[in-house]
Amino acid sequence: MNKKRFELTRATKRAETDADRLVSASVRGSEDEDLELKLRPVRLREFIGQTKAKEQLQIALEAAKSRGEALDHVLLYGPPGLGKTTLATIIANELGVGFQQTSGPALEKQGDLTAILSNLHERQVLFLDEIHRLQPVLEEKLYTALEDYKLDIIIGQGPAARTHILGINPFTFVAATTRPGLLSSPLRSRFGILLRLEFYTDDELRFIVERSAEVLGVTIDHDGAAEIAMRSRGTPRIANRLLRRVRDYAQVRAGGVIDRASAMAALQMLEVDAHGFDELDRRLLRLIIERYDGGPVGLNTLAAALGEEEDALEEVYEPFLMQIGFLNRTPRGRVVTRLAYEHFGIAPPVKAQQWERPTLFE
Repeated sequence: MNKKRFELTRATKRAETDADRLVSASVRGSEDEDLELKLRPVRLREFIGQTKAKEQLQIALEAAKSRGEALDHVLLYGPPGLGKTTLATIIANELGVGFQQTSGPALEKQGDLTAILSNLHERQVLFLDEIHRLQPVLEEKLYTALEDYKLDIIIGQGPAARTHILGINPFTFVAATTRPGLLSSPLRSRFGILLRLEFYTDDELRFIVERSAEVLGVTIDHDGAAEIAMRSRGTPRIANRLLRRVRDYAQVRAGGVIDRASAMAALQMLEVDAHGFDELDRRLLRLIIERYDGGPVGLNTLAAALGEEEDALEEVYEPFLMQIGFLNRTPRGRVVTRLAYEHFGIAPPVKAQQWERPTLFE
């Protein structure tokens, strides 16, 4: 239990670090929230990408509706910004039932969770975001609610206290997390449908950018949308954020029209390069190349040199660089690949050839 609280504290610090970046997939205040609400699709057929997850969800929804039952509990997991909250609202819309949303950090007392569960209507969807940050005592409270639609509540205090079993309406619990490894096995076993959301392709993101531009009333051509999509790190939330910033630039300096030239100029001004790297990404890669000859270099050494927390490097900066093949983790430390040298126009040393092979994580 203490270990989980420690992990929750680390996750909070990482989220605060990540939120400061333009290319972060985390929600950055009310502006991002308002934009997402405006651009969010409301039906499964309108949802772009995630073909495998959509197919599984479509079958489960049709089966549940034909039986007139609540949908099995759903766990949505994957990197931030890929549409977990959007899919949760779509589930409620497709079922034609009510939708209630909360988050793990927002639930502080057992009474909070009891009040929410006891007031749910028949087959209603309850969405809990960041379930990995739910307090352990509240997580245990969920077990009987999810499995038997019952709540064990204690009435009174001290010797006079007694247990009462409170029945609740059958409901669909939809949970989202970016850290599935922090969920306990008993909690994971309560979910009948587990859906992993993957990063989007450039074509899917281009379609999303064009759709968002239409909703926002922005004039954009095919090439301009493709340029924004290419630099969005496979994440719709980042694509929509970059679109908003490019729109501002185009309105002031390009007559309000977003084409490839205006998109490239705006993104260059924002220091977001062709791979979606920001200044922090480039700093990390150049540090390994120029100061440590491409690696290997230990995580603690990198953190000290950059003035960042080790957790922030490991969980915020490194995953994307590793996913696209610019950085590897080895038993001896971090090493950059040939792609990183080519990106900066630096000739790689001969020893870089051995880094091209996938390596085990530390």
